Amino acid sequence: MEIFERIRMKKDFLAVVGLGYVGLPVAIAFAEKVKTLGFDTNQEKINVYKKGIDPTKEIGDEKIQSTALNFTTDPTRLREAKFIIVAVPTPVNGDKTPDLAPIVNASKIVGQNLSKDSIVVFESTVYPGVTEDVCVPILEKESNLVCGKDFKIGYSPERINPGDRVHKLENIQKIVSGMDEETVENIAAAYELIIQAGVYKAPSIKVAEATKLVENAQRDINIAFMNELAMAFNRMGINTKEVIDAMNTKWNALGFYPGLVGGHCIGVDPYYFIYQAEVLGYHSQIIAAGRKVNDNMGLFVTDNVIKKMIQSDINVKKSNVYIMGITFKENCPDMRNSKAVDVFKYLASYGIKVKVVDPVADKAEFKKEFNMELVDIKDVRNADCLVFLVAHQQFKDLQIEDLESMLKQQKQQTKHVIIDIKNIFDKKNIEEKGYSYWSL
Repeated sequence: MEIFERIRMKKDFLAVVGLGYVGLPVAIAFAEKVKTLGFDTNQEKINVYKKGIDPTKEIGDEKIQSTALNFTTDPTRLREAKFIIVAVPTPVNGDKTPDLAPIVNASKIVGQNLSKDSIVVFESTVYPGVTEDVCVPILEKESNLVCGKDFKIGYSPERINPGDRVHKLENIQKIVSGMDEETVENIAAAYELIIQAGVYKAPSIKVAEATKLVENAQRDINIAFMNELAMAFNRMGINTKEVIDAMNTKWNALGFYPGLVGGHCIGVDPYYFIYQAEVLGYHSQIIAAGRKVNDNMGLFVTDNVIKKMIQSDINVKKSNVYIMGITFKENCPDMRNSKAVDVFKYLASYGIKVKVVDPVADKAEFKKEFNMELVDIKDVRNADCLVFLVAHQQFKDLQIEDLESMLKQQKQQTKHVIIDIKNIFDKKNIEEKGYSYWSL
């Protein structure tokens, strides 16, 4: 436990590499307990943090302004740390194969600045074997040190749920693993400084790696099942939410709902499992099928938006359509791998000049990505169709009167359309006002 004790006594630094939605909360939490370095290669991001601004909305500006965390883009400062946590993103390539470039590059940087008698813990989501078979050789090559002799490694999958104000870093049990018992004890003791819910010691690094993939693949499959039901019920003229509400009266109902499945976890992690299984000769059936269903939901939603507008005698090409919500989930500014973006692009492909409203998304990031401005919710006027894709709290707070003010005055032969993917509004109330309503 010598390494942990040196960290606890503030003789050495703990460092977090990668300060995004995962790394920033971890680094801020540790900075309240021990001397902590927060390293990221993005100078612009570090400058924003140093100004006391939290664009991720996970920590809040006040905590950023008061933190003792040492923000840096200088990789040589990692030499001051004896405990290094790597929390960089692990996306997929265009062909849905794992993109390990971020974790490979991070391993190179850490290796080049690795001190003897250190522990390196990876939090990035990977398929089983990456930590030991990919990252360790890079650390050894770049540092000229030997793993197991000169430094130790471990893995602790991140479990942060962006935008969730209930299930936060400190009250989600942390899975930890290490290359040997001593390493596991050091890693567990370190995380217990910040995790009130405690830690679970996985029997091996590969088990810990696999656990994260399974957690998200399980959710992906269950949502895919609900999405498949929604597509079938749509043909049957049955409201899916009404079926689910009835089903949920039974004690063992799982409580899943259909929706757009994006983001950097559920929409990505199953592909890591599928890839590694296929490398070893097993072709996934259920997980791959679930991914196919969920990846195509944006097109299914778009088809029904167009269908509803045509049925309402709206001139589709000349229509005034607002997408309400562009991030990958509610109350979170992250647009990465958002399936709401798919709907936006599909609608635009019809020649519709789609406007986007999102009170949570970063305005500058959106403009950079799409070369257009986000519309403020109070400026929504004369809409033919409102497409609610994300259940932000600001949308949940809207009343029927608010929706009426957003829609243009109806001509006798037309019905304005409200698409409500997340069932924010009451179907009966909407239709009683003379609007055409559709939800998953």
